[in-house]
Amino acid sequence: MKLKNRRNFTINIAAMVGATCLTGNVMAQAKAEPMSTWDRINSTKTLRIGAVAGAPPNYQKNPGTGEWSGIMIDFAKDLAGKLKVRLEIVETTWGNSVLDLQTNKIDIFFGLNPTPQRKEVIEFSDPLYQNAYSLIAKKNFNPKTWDELNKPEVTIAVDVGSSYDNLVTALYDKAKILRFEKSNDATLAVQTGRADVQPLVVTVSAGMIKKNPSIGHLIVPEPIKATTTNAGMRKEQSKVWQEYVGKWIAELRKTDAVNTMVLSNLDKLMGIKRDEIPVIVKF
Repeated sequence: MKLKNRRNFTINIAAMVGATCLTGNVMAQAKAEPMSTWDRINSTKTLRIGAVAGAPPNYQKNPGTGEWSGIMIDFAKDLAGKLKVRLEIVETTWGNSVLDLQTNKIDIFFGLNPTPQRKEVIEFSDPLYQNAYSLIAKKNFNPKTWDELNKPEVTIAVDVGSSYDNLVTALYDKAKILRFEKSNDATLAVQTGRADVQPLVVTVSAGMIKKNPSIGHLIVPEPIKATTTNAGMRKEQSKVWQEYVGKWIAELRKTDAVNTMVLSNLDKLMGIKRDEIPVIVKF
């Protein structure tokens, strides 16, 4: 009788240990796998995006009304409309956007360039559009091609670690490259004559020159070189959200909607007309 009781006791203990391990595994799995972005959007009927105040033509916040506008806001509104959900705009910064995705504060961030460093920690969509590289050039400096910049007497100003820094580092081994902590300092170097050119995407350079013509003039060298403007998303096991965004972008690009979004916001927020963008540039 005692032997039988001891055997039953041992079996019960083993069962309890097994159940505890199983429960622990289930809890650990639940902790490791939070609700997917797709499930969260559908359950809350809300799409959360990050937005950067004072960053036209991509993002602009009206300080009086709090209303947002811009190229990326138009993308977000279109996506929310397709999903039939409410759009929630979370104010952030360019520097914090990746962290906001990683910590699940937002579902998507429009307007990121997929650098190798970023691709290690977040996912990227297919390109929303191609943004041509251009130059802000000092007075009387008029290179027509990218190759013309690769000379010892040419000085190029960039903000360190940016996509522009990566571009000129890959292209040039003879030109002098001045690297600054801030993009504004690189612009000032051109304006004051310390540098000959500053590379920037055309949607940025055109707006800067429109606002302050004294900084230089706009050149789009040939052949066209462009970077992509993409959307960033959180890395997760479920790929449903990424796949949906990919299909949405593909459908959007079948129409002229992207070109309209970009050009209308350049006009509305920065006063840049289509004829002020070099004709070889298309979005």
